[in-house]
Amino acid sequence: MSHELGRLEDLPQDYRDELARQNLVPLWPSLRAVLPPGIPARQTRATRWRYADIRPLLLRAGELTPIEKAERRVLVLANPGHTLEKMQASAAIYLGMQLLLPGEWAPSHRHTPNAVRMIVEGEGAWTTVDGEKCPMHRGDLILTPTGLWHEHGHDGNAPVIWLDVLDLPLVYYTETSYHLNGTTQTVEPGQGHRAYARAGLVPTPVFDRSGRRYPLLRYPWAEARAALLSLAGDRPGLDHVQITYVNPETGEDAQNILGLHALMLRPGQTLALPARSPAAVYHVIEGAARVATDAQGFDLAPADTCCIPGYTATTLTNASATGPAFLFVADESPLHRKLGVYEVRADGQPAMPAQP
Repeated sequence: MSHELGRLEDLPQDYRDELARQNLVPLWPSLRAVLPPGIPARQTRATRWRYADIRPLLLRAGELTPIEKAERRVLVLANPGHTLEKMQASAAIYLGMQLLLPGEWAPSHRHTPNAVRMIVEGEGAWTTVDGEKCPMHRGDLILTPTGLWHEHGHDGNAPVIWLDVLDLPLVYYTETSYHLNGTTQTVEPGQGHRAYARAGLVPTPVFDRSGRRYPLLRYPWAEARAALLSLAGDRPGLDHVQITYVNPETGEDAQNILGLHALMLRPGQTLALPARSPAAVYHVIEGAARVATDAQGFDLAPADTCCIPGYTATTLTNASATGPAFLFVADESPLHRKLGVYEVRADGQPAMPAQP
């Protein structure tokens, strides 16, 4: 039995014209494009962005465009597979490098996409999220979840730069993306990273449960780094030394669409990761690493970023034989799990059994 499908050109022109007038489309000529055999069609390409290339262009943007004209001064890390105009790194991930200069203030607003900030460089800046003032230090992860007011300010004396990670492409695709402007927030007492500073120890619910959907907004790098080193020391035979940023009150992912992780490569280590359905972003916090697929590889220096498409086996290699490398990882795994499409293909083969 032939599995070749009919082409649109096989249909008479008058029939095709009438379909168009009725806003109808025949499925069979395009069926294999939307349901390809074995592996999905992917527009996301393996792509690298060097911080050494981005930084001077971002600083020049600071000279060319005052914050009042930009509101958020960002250079988007766009994946050419999706075209630069779409401003997305993968199907569900947006990346941008944002600059804040001394004395600047990015005004308060809120929006429907979820965002996180991975601090890359500088001291003295802060983000106020839902009334909580979160200082920014290199390697810190700060959440600005959907619907929460947030603003950025800078009291230091040198540029501060961070990596923005948003689920904007997905929210935009669902036609639910918008923002609202606000006024300067009143800073409230209390900081979540102090209340939830130790694993397994949280405020007793009956006395002091926050009641917030996102009780922990700032994840200090000092704590995450220490957790990775402790895990590696406690389990010397463990290859995949990785932690996941979670909600300390529920144990669920820190945000509901994108997964957020920190990963450590031991000195000289090579880590082979199986092909998984979600795309993944790798950003070097400390050290240097090579991120490679069967088709290509990227050497990443500190603050470099790359994106690897889903269904792609990946190898991570620490460039140093004497010291660890630390990477921030963002992926689409929570979204895939919610959709029921999450897969791990350890042997490279489809997870669904083939039919005779």
